[in-house]
Amino acid sequence: MQSWTAARTTAPRDRTRLAGGLPSRPGPGVRRGKLRGMDAGLRVQQGGSGEPVLLLLHGLGATGEVWDGWRPLLARRWPGRWLAPDLPGHGGSRPLPHYTFDTLAAAVAGLASGGARAVVLGHSLGGVVALALASGRFSVPVQAVIGLGIKVTWTAEELDRAQAAARRPPAWFASREEAAARYLRISGLAGLLAADAPAVDAGLRQEDGRWRLAVDPGAFAVGAPDMAQLLARSRVPVTLARGEHDAMNTSGQLARLGVPAVTLPGLGHNAHVESPELSITLLDPYR
Repeated sequence: MQSWTAARTTAPRDRTRLAGGLPSRPGPGVRRGKLRGMDAGLRVQQGGSGEPVLLLLHGLGATGEVWDGWRPLLARRWPGRWLAPDLPGHGGSRPLPHYTFDTLAAAVAGLASGGARAVVLGHSLGGVVALALASGRFSVPVQAVIGLGIKVTWTAEELDRAQAAARRPPAWFASREEAAARYLRISGLAGLLAADAPAVDAGLRQEDGRWRLAVDPGAFAVGAPDMAQLLARSRVPVTLARGEHDAMNTSGQLARLGVPAVTLPGLGHNAHVESPELSITLLDPYR
């Protein structure tokens, strides 16, 4: 596995500075260099080589580390290159002035705009961004899109809560333990990752002895996706998938959207973290 890091958020010492002036401490095997997306201030992990390119997009509040469990599987099962960015305003990637599905798609489009065929697999928010990329408006040669765990139906109360969260300033915590607990709740990873897991560090920031979540609160204002419009605009095959126990959606809701839908048995909203082995089978038609 190779990775390129535009920003690293957790190292209190020995930090360097890369794109966007964000703090970074590259770990073993990190490759520094010009990667498409660098100008957008994206922190990106990557591996493999050749085609097709696989773009893995995480959900709201998380980071590219949610795909860590996929790395050994991708080495064996994916024939081309893969990239897993932190979405703007998440982890080590720069925030945006305004968050919409299109502004997020525009920010990550450069990662897969070099002419190689691309399969985009996104979870939750990342799945909606993947659908936006499939419209053809971002110069990405998308071959197929897989949207996992997308919340397709929203109530007014849910949207109001999201807008309220977007207006709150970042909360600061006296200890990493407190911040980690909050991160795991916000990202939906509580019970799936240990609080002291290195992957949790990517979702935290430390400044002057205090800790906070790395996610920009403004990202919660992205709103609800217009699934009918997104699917109508897609120029490529789309598959929607969900974990059997995902409380964010139902099989019926996905079925009514008129595209192939897959249910992963025994899994929940973060199916890709719960069982990489089962979730990666969503890629089988495109290998």
